[in-house]
Amino acid sequence: MSEHQNSEVITKGKIDKAINLLKEQKPKEREDISDREAIRKMRRYIEKLTSNKYGYSYDEVSEMLKGLGINLSGSRIKYLLGELKKSSRRRHQASDNGDSSTSENRTTENQSAVVESSEAEEAPVNNRKSKSKKQLLATEAATT
Repeated sequence: MSEHQNSEVITKGKIDKAINLLKEQKPKEREDISDREAIRKMRRYIEKLTSNKYGYSYDEVSEMLKGLGINLSGSRIKYLLGELKKSSRRRHQASDNGDSSTSENRTTENQSAVVESSEAEEAPVNNRKSKSKKQLLATEAATT
């Protein structure tokens, strides 16, 4: 409580300056990143080395990285690459589904328009039938 009594008066001007100072701050660069993020960054190069053209195994890539202090087993590298492929495939499918749902909506709209037009075509037929029934009833009533 004594700390609070000794503190300086905070003015609106100081608050505005503090807000500007805080807004201007950029994210800190992290030194350590997750193994998933590391593989994501190296993905193209690892895939290139493990392609049929280059022929390296994931264990050999793992050994190369160990020399730099990156201790990931070949199976872990392979697993993480698979996870990255899955997640990018899901994102790709999600964007495709967004497009296909739009086309599905168009299809549904077209189908409902066809149904409405076919109902419109049927409606006069039904009206004719009902009119003819009414006419028959009117004719019968007039004759009786």
